[in-house]
Amino acid sequence: MTLERYEEKRDFSGTNEPAPHVLEQQPGALTFVVQKHAASRLHYDFRLEFGGALKSWAVPKGPSTDNAEKRLAVLVEDHPLDYASFEGVIGDGNYGAGQVIVWDMGIYSPDEGGFSWHDREEAERRMLAGLDAGKLSFTLRGHKLRGSWTLVRTTRGPNEWLLIKHKDAHTDTERDILDDGTSVVCGLTLEQLKSGRLPDPSLAAGVVSFGRPARMPRALKPMLAHAVDGVFSSPGWLFEPKLDGFRALAFLRDGNVRLISRTGKDMTKNFKGIADDLSVLPHREMVIDGEIVALGDDGLPDFVLLQNNAGMYKVPGAESASVKAATIAYYPFDVLYLDGRDLRQAPLQQRKHALRLAVPPSERIRSMEYVEGEGEAFFRVAEQLGLEGIVAKRRDSRYNAGERSRDWLKIKQVLSQEFVIAGYTKGEGERAETFGAVALGYYDGGTLTYAGRAGSGFTQQTLRSTLAALEPLQTDTCPFPAVPADLESLQVTWVQPERVAQVKFSQWTGDGVLRAPVFLGLRDDVQPRAIVRETPEPVSSVVEETAPASHAYTESRDVVEQLARIRKNGHVETGGQRFAVTNMDKVFWPETESRAAVTKGDMLRYYAQVAPYLLPHLRDRPLTMTRYPNGIDGGSFYQKRWEHDLPPFAETVRLFSTAAEGDVDYLVVNNLATLIWLAQLADLELHPWLSRTAIEPDAVHLRESFTGSKEELRQSVLNYPDFIVFDLDPYIYSGEEKAGEEPELNRRAFAKGAEVALSLKDLLDQLSLSSFLKTSGKTGLHIYVPILREYDYTVTRKACELIGRFLLRQRPRDLTMEWSVSKRAGKIFLDHNMNVMGKNMASIYSLRPLQGAPVSVPLRWDELPDVYPSDFNIDTVHQRLADVGDLWSDILEAKHDLRRLLEAAGE
Repeated sequence: MTLERYEEKRDFSGTNEPAPHVLEQQPGALTFVVQKHAASRLHYDFRLEFGGALKSWAVPKGPSTDNAEKRLAVLVEDHPLDYASFEGVIGDGNYGAGQVIVWDMGIYSPDEGGFSWHDREEAERRMLAGLDAGKLSFTLRGHKLRGSWTLVRTTRGPNEWLLIKHKDAHTDTERDILDDGTSVVCGLTLEQLKSGRLPDPSLAAGVVSFGRPARMPRALKPMLAHAVDGVFSSPGWLFEPKLDGFRALAFLRDGNVRLISRTGKDMTKNFKGIADDLSVLPHREMVIDGEIVALGDDGLPDFVLLQNNAGMYKVPGAESASVKAATIAYYPFDVLYLDGRDLRQAPLQQRKHALRLAVPPSERIRSMEYVEGEGEAFFRVAEQLGLEGIVAKRRDSRYNAGERSRDWLKIKQVLSQEFVIAGYTKGEGERAETFGAVALGYYDGGTLTYAGRAGSGFTQQTLRSTLAALEPLQTDTCPFPAVPADLESLQVTWVQPERVAQVKFSQWTGDGVLRAPVFLGLRDDVQPRAIVRETPEPVSSVVEETAPASHAYTESRDVVEQLARIRKNGHVETGGQRFAVTNMDKVFWPETESRAAVTKGDMLRYYAQVAPYLLPHLRDRPLTMTRYPNGIDGGSFYQKRWEHDLPPFAETVRLFSTAAEGDVDYLVVNNLATLIWLAQLADLELHPWLSRTAIEPDAVHLRESFTGSKEELRQSVLNYPDFIVFDLDPYIYSGEEKAGEEPELNRRAFAKGAEVALSLKDLLDQLSLSSFLKTSGKTGLHIYVPILREYDYTVTRKACELIGRFLLRQRPRDLTMEWSVSKRAGKIFLDHNMNVMGKNMASIYSLRPLQGAPVSVPLRWDELPDVYPSDFNIDTVHQRLADVGDLWSDILEAKHDLRRLLEAAGE
């Protein structure tokens, strides 16, 4: 196949589509992709890999899962293999101009007369032969499209084909598969791309840019979860179902798969079908973690059914005709290694995304669904379905192999755990030839402790298979320190404590034994000596409900505790650094009638508390300090450049300063130590730039050189802000101000400011621009509009002015943009001049130098006009964060392209 036609149609200096080049052939099955493309006419590009390229058909109406539908598919030019990961906007004037998303992707095999999942060469030969013959039949294993399909050439011409779904289990005549218009890669729709949202390049299909380069580990132990006693909801956590099955790590290398249990046992032969489905994935090396389950007729996991079908515990004569076949499926929930990169130290949410793209589902490989934040609602659903419970995982948690971590929590709706079998009692009646109950125990400090006996839950088959597993372990010695009292009158056969049972029960009694225990099955994937009594911890002691990062929260809490022990002078250690803090008892906000004085120590503890939420908003942004060495009544001074020795943890950016007529150093706050050190310097307010030094992900085309001249700085990324900012200041006076004073906070002024802000939001909504709201911490409101870094401050200032002037025409009685203070009285002043390089505004969560120690706090739009700025101060913000989290956590993910707005304005 040739890519000449593809290359002839495109000018690669004007399009961001990939230029043709040879890619190394991937292992595993052949791949396919379906891209939704809003060109001059909306269509779907259906692409199949074979012959070293993507054979491509344009499907105007898109694929249909109704086998009665025959969709026209027009054969177009071949595309390079790396086009499969292309998403974004093809610029105007280019061939195919418009928005493109990866609507579906996965692997496929020709299927007429058999499959070729494991033989790429054979699969390609069959596809090429089918292409020549005018009929292709293949089975797709994608995220949306599954099952058998055919492409048939019509008699109308060599390029006109029909795409038809074969009738099979994946045929659906009721649902329109096209109703789901989102990308399986970035999660965006064409409409969102059109409005300016930008796909995150780190989420590109087939591209793993995170993690560290490393060799694939040959062995790993799984990460384990802590048990807690209650359910919770939190935006910092993901929640997934707790499945009742066998934990299994899957190691894939060059098409060979090993399935390894928690104890290191190779289970591959027991679950060959799962290994086969994993072996055809298009990856050279991969390690994933998941759960193997047996699904009953109701589609839910059944542990007993799993045992009966796994072949792990069957013994001669134990099988019977009553053993029921089941669907055995693997539910991967984490990826630890992928094609040369160790992902264990990457945040869980990144690993989840990489896993979803790396492992398309099949009959035996299922997707582990999860929800974000809504743990309580998810638990209720799990309860209704009869699932064992749920597992909560911090969104940013790392994979700590072999450790039981509080970053993962198991929350059960049915109490169950593993127990060691220490013996069995003599059976009577129907059980005369087997046994009555098994004696259960767990280890406490190395001693096997009695937990009761379980006689319920057995079938005749599991009685026989369990007895066959225990008889070789018979011993004359009781494994417990003494024979338990309730076993003294019974005939007990003791066994060496080497087998483990899964047992569910209603509760523990006051005597420390199980109430209503039910035997579920034997386990061979857990070490007997590892069995201890599970005691769920109070959920409140484990979960800081909206902590955005476990490490960041732990570090923050540690510093808060250190500061709480310092009365006047002392030292703080964080991030491996130690530095002094002094005058902690000095008053920075004086006492008022309604509250006690706020000290410098209070300020340091506040910034340590909010650091996990605040630091992401300061990262890589030059900072202007506003220092109050003697508190808010003792005078202050601005400080932009730093000319003294720095502690080793503090970072700076060197840039050209017109005022200094040369290069100067600005501080950037990229870690907790720097934030606390600045508070120690009495930097009460934090004023970061609207632009930052990092070029990823939307400014890779811009320069990172900021020194030498004004022109060099002007051409750098620091001249391209992340936001347009609307600063609304009420000039409505309370009547209590002295001559020449700025208006003080009053309810009439704030209510009018809120009214204008809501009008501005309506206007921004009409322009398809996302807007984020915060209090200024003083009297006004700040509205931030996140934008792609395609335009410099000159343009963003003009855009702010244009929108402001339009709003001014709508509300001339309430709004002003007059520069003269005397002309602002009675109105809300919209200041567009804050959109200038080097100008800055108080950061969210920054303290302000007013009575009561107020804070600039993000708001939900529906909170206007009911909230009031004084509601948020040094004492109340921590609880607000616990209640709602960081409302601006995704602000940089909501960016828009200003091009449409500027074109409409004629700019």
